[in-house]
This record gives sequence, C-alpha cells and structure tokens, in this order.
Amino acid sequence: MYMNQANKSLTGEVRLSYVHLAAPYVNPQQPNTEPKYGVTLLIPKTDKVTKQDIDNAISAAINAAVNSKTWNGVRPPIIPTPVHDGDGVKQDGTAYGPECKGMWVLTASRRAQDGRPWVCDISNPNVELAPADSYSGMYARCTIHFFGYNSAGKKGIGCSLDGVMKTRDGESLGGAVKPTASEFAQFAQQPQQPQINPLTGEPM
Repeated sequence: MYMNQANKSLTGEVRLSYVHLAAPYVNPQQPNTEPKYGVTLLIPKTDKVTKQDIDNAISAAINAAVNSKTWNGVRPPIIPTPVHDGDGVKQDGTAYGPECKGMWVLTASRRAQDGRPWVCDISNPNVELAPADSYSGMYARCTIHFFGYNSAGKKGIGCSLDGVMKTRDGESLGGAVKPTASEFAQFAQQPQQPQINPLTGEPM
C-alpha cells in the first residue's frame, strides 16, 4: 500500500529496462495498439519487502475487480499477473536476458492519453528529469498501481506506471553508451604557438 491506496506500491531500488519515458512507444509488432510510456522493472529477489508489497497490491486489485463490473463478482480460476520470474522463461519459451537473473520482472506502462508519468531524480523530486538522463540500465524507485482488466474475454491484472525517481546511474543495457564531450576530444583546439621571424627573432 502507498498513499493509502491498497492497489498501489512504491518499490525499493530497481533496475529499469526497456525504458520509454521521454516519448510514448508503439510496439512495431502491434502497430494498431495505442502508444504508451513504459518501463520494465527488474526487482531483486532479495528485496522481499517490495515483493510482498506488490503481492498485496495485486490481491487488492483482484478483490476490486471481483467486486466491480470488471469481473461481475466472479473470480477467474487462473489470473495472469504482470510479475514474472527472471530465472525462468518468457511466454514464448525463450530465456530472459542475463540482466534478469535473480530478479522479478515486471512491466508497467501508462497510456499516452493519460499523460507522461512523473520522472525525477532523487536529488530533487520536485524537478522533472531531462529526457536524455533516463535510459535502460539506470536504477530507480517507482510508484505503480495494479488493476483488473477484462478485454476480449481475457481477464487478468495489469500494472500502471505512475512515477519514476532515478536513484543512480547504471551500465546501459542494449549496448548503448551515453555520449559525452570525449566523442570529439581529438578536435579540441590546441593553443597556437606564435611564429618567429628568423631574421629578428621576434614574433610575426
């Protein structure tokens, strides 16, 4: 529970992957879906407090869905949730990447029409983080909430991204490296030496 909302959670420090915080993203394999902001949270399995808080928030979301028009009083026998085991395999049978080992993997998103989630740095939560400073591989704490859905006969629990507070930098995932001024260090102007007149010995 966070901010007195049973279905809401504030995570401990997690690592972020598949970061789309600067602009909404549309999966090219699903071009007809609505654009969304989103991240994938890699939650250390050692952080049992965060995992328990998430489990409690999911339970609250399930109860809310059962007791509303979402599921009309009927609890589905199997309820898919967005929390997955990084030591296991994905739904398509392929293994998760090495960065997911020892982690719970949770994808949270936010519809573009609902506005960009609040993204800030731990040094100043009142100021938005520059888009260039959010990337896959950084560490953060996130506020998320869970909800029940019933779409085309499929029922389950989804996760909405409310806010991201960057806590520290981390090694970039996906091989991307943040550019710095060192990219063009070889072109830095060197101080020019004055030319000397060979006859007078004075600067020309």
